[in-house]
Amino acid sequence: MKLKFINSVVVLIIFTLIAVLFISTKDSKHVGYLYDLPQLIKPPKLVENIEFAGEKIPINEDTRERLERELLINSYHHTSTVMAIKLAPKYFPMIERILKEENVPLDFKFLAVAESNLTNATSPASAKGLWQFLKGTAIDYSLEVNSEIDERFHYEKSTRAAAKYLKFLYNQTGSWSNAAAAYNMGLGNLNKTKEAQKENSFYDLNLNEETSRYLFRIAAIKEILSNPEKYGFYIDEDQKYSEYKNVKIVQIESPIISLSDLAHQNGITYRMIKYYNPWLIDTKISSQKKTYNIIIPLK
Repeated sequence: MKLKFINSVVVLIIFTLIAVLFISTKDSKHVGYLYDLPQLIKPPKLVENIEFAGEKIPINEDTRERLERELLINSYHHTSTVMAIKLAPKYFPMIERILKEENVPLDFKFLAVAESNLTNATSPASAKGLWQFLKGTAIDYSLEVNSEIDERFHYEKSTRAAAKYLKFLYNQTGSWSNAAAAYNMGLGNLNKTKEAQKENSFYDLNLNEETSRYLFRIAAIKEILSNPEKYGFYIDEDQKYSEYKNVKIVQIESPIISLSDLAHQNGITYRMIKYYNPWLIDTKISSQKKTYNIIIPLK
């Protein structure tokens, strides 16, 4: 009798589980969500005493929400954040070296992540490269831009230009936070806004949506890339990209009719000469005005 009772209970439990699973497929609003998408989502905690470029970010009700929003977005923007972590070892050493040489805070390496995610991107407004220079600003800072050469795509030269531009913006605006805002919205627009609102700090200005988020996005990227495992990103060292190694420099002092011929003469393909030198945007170099250094990978 006791065994029959136990068997009956077991059968009842099994039928109950089947019923629950059936209901979950029919009515996900009530039960099914527990099974359809099992996950644990938690908002990241706000970091205390967070700084950007040696300047403390003031925390109040407004800035707290803005910073937490960017921490949340970038913590769960998995593909973009993983790629930034993987690419950082490839570009950060070069960026850090140039920022040091130009006396610009190293935190500005994270501005390049915010701008392009460390890729030679092109924006809808035709800003290009690691630092997203518009053509006019690029030329102002001695970058060559024409139908054959676009040094906005030259990693080192564009980084040098960005560092010099940031120093100029700092001298014009009085703080690195304001300099970052001016980098995004333009110095003229920032000055007009400061004058109209009678405020001097980025954190006290009511700005357009993009610029209002901009510095908080950089700060969030800095926090996550500095502490990736804290935010759930585990990337093995051998999965990260490294700086260019085992390469040589070929100096070009006369026109090159065919970059493909140059590549083949050096034992590489046309694709590889473009990969290592993305600033070469045509199939040739017609200019005789200066010497060009072309990176060639060695076997």
